[in-house]
Amino acid sequence: MLKGCLNGDRGRDAHPAVPLTPAELATDAARCAALGVGAVHVHPRTADGVESLRPAVIADAVTAIRAATPGLPVGVSTGAWIEPDPLARVAAVRAWTVLPDFASVNGHEPGAEAVAAALHERGVLVEAGLWTVAAVAAYQRWRVPVSRVLVECMADSSESALADAAAMLDALGAGGPPVLLHAEGAGVWAVLDEAVRRGLDTRIGLEDTLRLPDGSPTPDNVALVAAAVARGAR
Repeated sequence: MLKGCLNGDRGRDAHPAVPLTPAELATDAARCAALGVGAVHVHPRTADGVESLRPAVIADAVTAIRAATPGLPVGVSTGAWIEPDPLARVAAVRAWTVLPDFASVNGHEPGAEAVAAALHERGVLVEAGLWTVAAVAAYQRWRVPVSRVLVECMADSSESALADAAAMLDALGAGGPPVLLHAEGAGVWAVLDEAVRRGLDTRIGLEDTLRLPDGSPTPDNVALVAAAVARGAR
């Protein structure tokens, strides 16, 4: 499965085509789904462009995407930078009025298991975001069901990203939930190729990179998805 990660924490200062509003997210989701993306991950924003977990903000984004592309699974982030207080993140999840299909929880963040438990209680599928081998160990102590593990490589070179991927995959071992392997920054395309080689889920979009495989700037999410599909990501 190829997932589209449409915006992340980037604003228009990073790239003019970053989708921020519900309508923009819906348009990009539909265009990427037409190329074969099997799900989208988004960071919904308030009207002034600030990431938020507030019920109305989540509802507006999820509803718009579903209207544009019925049946496409939609996920959101619960990153601590959006709401630093773990109890407030749990309260936000419990207050959501429109539920996404899935949500990511970063295993290294304070209160991660409690946030994952709140999502599970609401019927939202949990993705465990793991950035380090230490985060893998923390996740393995969770008592919350997880639908997908995100092995997320944040290193500043392709070589380091691939080494981190191998180390985290080894620490995870066999069995368990499906794994989605991806990177951010310099290692994006090398790690995407490794995910394809291993037969793992992966993702692409402006959250993870602003550049095409040849190093040139990407015009938008659609071009990134097209490049990923051309490299065998499905």
